[in-house]
Amino acid sequence: MRKIHWILAAILICGTTLLSGCKEEVKEVKSEELIRTSQSWDGVELPDYLVGRPELVAVKYEFPAGKKLGWHHHPVMNYGILVQGELTIIGLDGKEKVVHEGEPVVEMVNTIHHGENRGTKPVILYMFYLSQEDMPLAVQHPEIALE
Repeated sequence: MRKIHWILAAILICGTTLLSGCKEEVKEVKSEELIRTSQSWDGVELPDYLVGRPELVAVKYEFPAGKKLGWHHHPVMNYGILVQGELTIIGLDGKEKVVHEGEPVVEMVNTIHHGENRGTKPVILYMFYLSQEDMPLAVQHPEIALE
């Protein structure tokens, strides 16, 4: 748990320089609200909170250049910060969202989509999930083929 707090603090203080360490000496604490929303990236309202004890999950994802994830959906709310690269998220309806380095993203909930790294460098993405014990973060849809 302390490691997660350190990572979050480092992201807040160092921003996208987290990967190579802080290059500038930080002289005072700064905060910048990156996003405040009740909608996912496609404009759909987020669902109500789950009932019961929450389980907060933080995950670091790394996507090599050219990598495509399979179609999936998230049964829980989640959001994150892209700290390196550029990630394109595509809904089943064809709607796309390109997330750039340093930008936040609020994922779709219960809506099938996939992600692609169309860039030339690896994507590094930190995602934070509001889940519950034994609940999956994502449900894969292998029956839908990627083009």
